[in-house]
Amino acid sequence: MLELRNIEKYYNPGTINEMCLFDKFNLTVDKGEFVSVVGSNGSGKTSMLNILCGSIPVDGGQILMNGEDITTKKEFKRNQKIGRVYQNPAMGTCPTMTILENMSLADNKGKFFGLSSGINKARKEYYREILSQLGLGLENKMDVKVGSLSGGQRQAIALLMSTMTPIDFLILDEHTAALDPKTAELIMELTGKIVEEKKLTTIMVTHNLRYAVEYGNRLLMMHQGGVVMDLKGKEKEELQVEDILSKFNEISIECGN
Repeated sequence: MLELRNIEKYYNPGTINEMCLFDKFNLTVDKGEFVSVVGSNGSGKTSMLNILCGSIPVDGGQILMNGEDITTKKEFKRNQKIGRVYQNPAMGTCPTMTILENMSLADNKGKFFGLSSGINKARKEYYREILSQLGLGLENKMDVKVGSLSGGQRQAIALLMSTMTPIDFLILDEHTAALDPKTAELIMELTGKIVEEKKLTTIMVTHNLRYAVEYGNRLLMMHQGGVVMDLKGKEKEELQVEDILSKFNEISIECGN
């Protein structure tokens, strides 16, 4: 379970550009939930993910992971239980290292290396096996540097790498936004498969309303640092893209647009 309790977050505090994004913001994500999060730019979606992962600090409130207060815990410590895939495919992989080296690095996350080799050759066939499931031929490019691959190939590898070690939570920050439609579909299919097989509690921020409707068992819409729509169960199952668009239009009218 992930909990945000009375979260406060200010940007540019003490200046004429001071902005309060979150004012006593609360959110609970239960174990096993796959939450799709939508909202306009500046609504607080990515800031919420950054707060959960420890990328940015909060100015007030508590962050709890499975009942443990992690508000002051460093990002690298949280990452032992959290896997994250970013919008930019370059952020989830090391471009100057080969696919094998990247996979090995992810496979050993949180482990003590010492002076031993970072590559476990005994695991090479396992890496080939999981890469072959992508259908991208990457299992035959183990010695190719990741920087020479396409964005979609790198994002697929980043998704696999983020879930190679045992984690409880998967954070997806618009992870298909930079991809072409065909590759985005492949990545989403892979996402659904991984989440289901590993039973991961997942939060996915997306601007693709169809993905928000088709994937996950809960949907949140955020606006100006708050939740204006929260659907789960049968309500989420019956949700249509037109319902989300209608809410967007309602908000737009309220804001004078």
